Amino acid sequence: MTSSSLCSFSISPALRLTKYSFGMGDRFGRQAKAQLQACILAEQQGIEVTPVWNKSCREHGIVGSQPGSVRVAAEAAVHDLGWTKPYHIDADHISLNTVESFFDSSDYYTLDVADAIGKPPSLNDVGAFLKRHPELTQSVDLIGGQSSLAMSSSATREIAWKYLSAVQEAGLIYRRIAAAKRLVPFITEVSMDETESPQTAAELLVLLAALADEKVPLQAIAPKFSGRFNKGVDYVGDPLQFETEFRSDLAVIAHAIRVYGLPADLKLSIHSGSDKFSIYPAIRRVLHETGVGVHVKTAGTTWLEELIGLAEGGGNGLALAKEIYEQSYAHREELCTPYAAVIDIDAAKLPSPVQVESWSSKQFASALRHDPACPGFNPSFRQLLHVGYKIAAKMGRRYLDMLDSYETPIARNVTMNLLERHLRPIFLPVPKSPRAHS
Repeated sequence: MTSSSLCSFSISPALRLTKYSFGMGDRFGRQAKAQLQACILAEQQGIEVTPVWNKSCREHGIVGSQPGSVRVAAEAAVHDLGWTKPYHIDADHISLNTVESFFDSSDYYTLDVADAIGKPPSLNDVGAFLKRHPELTQSVDLIGGQSSLAMSSSATREIAWKYLSAVQEAGLIYRRIAAAKRLVPFITEVSMDETESPQTAAELLVLLAALADEKVPLQAIAPKFSGRFNKGVDYVGDPLQFETEFRSDLAVIAHAIRVYGLPADLKLSIHSGSDKFSIYPAIRRVLHETGVGVHVKTAGTTWLEELIGLAEGGGNGLALAKEIYEQSYAHREELCTPYAAVIDIDAAKLPSPVQVESWSSKQFASALRHDPACPGFNPSFRQLLHVGYKIAAKMGRRYLDMLDSYETPIARNVTMNLLERHLRPIFLPVPKSPRAHS
């Protein structure tokens, strides 16, 4: 056992993140009640999933909201629905430059240090890390597992060169939050998923050792997995490869908890986890077999369900949904460019606004709703509208008032999407088929 396993994480008390938690984006801040209803229905079916409302500084800037608005919406939903279980407000993808505005309203902080990956640390820092961790300069037998990691002094040095600055950045952000929160407890997550290449199990172990050195009491870590986690559509990659990486990362986390004294409930966080239907069976299987927890964070699913609800409502709602698509189509290049790494749109498969103008409510909803079995589903259409929320944001009160007018169909779609397409496939038991009558 290394000396770092005895490190203290007493800088600031930490909240406990429950076994299963689900990050829910709500870009326009109107669907907290419908989202929470999905968690209530899940609880009634035997699974407690903690809602974590997340919104990034970038999203606040685009829609013109303030960080405190997320807590206001969440607390109103909790009060109206009588929710007595835990819930959290996530300052999503924050940095040293953006964290301050979230101090008063958030109790969950996702420290995004991806931009610091590859930034050269000092020679002294790398040397000191290797001196503290001689156990990482040779093959590592993972505690409680059947596997080992082939590591060496040169390999670990290379990993440290790549990640040590990012870990030090996480330490700086954590201590900045802890100083501001004083004795108010909070949850810490470290995010490294928005990078070009996935982290290996060996890299994750080095990362966790370094985070323990920085005394960051993280309860969730979001590595990058193989494949593409595009916004609002299914996983693109090999589900078996994902499962292999998922299992390996869990083994590394269990090892790091024992060896480096990290919090016992540290778990994996899967970002852009919305609509990744093809990997949900693997996640569910591994959770069932190992008994571990997980945090799944969704992206713009709720915003798309708002559009579906508007379309299904017909009349002015359908007309507004069509207008948003028309404007998104006209400005598709500028809308898509910032998201180029996480969308794959086939321009040839985008219907023209003239075509869409003739669609019925059913045709619009079928093209947008993520139902791969539906002949009308159009992933390119869905992805363009995913990034088209900026168009709705520019409409201001006009769009928000329409959400109020069509609250019933919107809320129904938001709740059922989270419950049936996300919470049930990941967490809930498979319903038993009724036995055939003889």
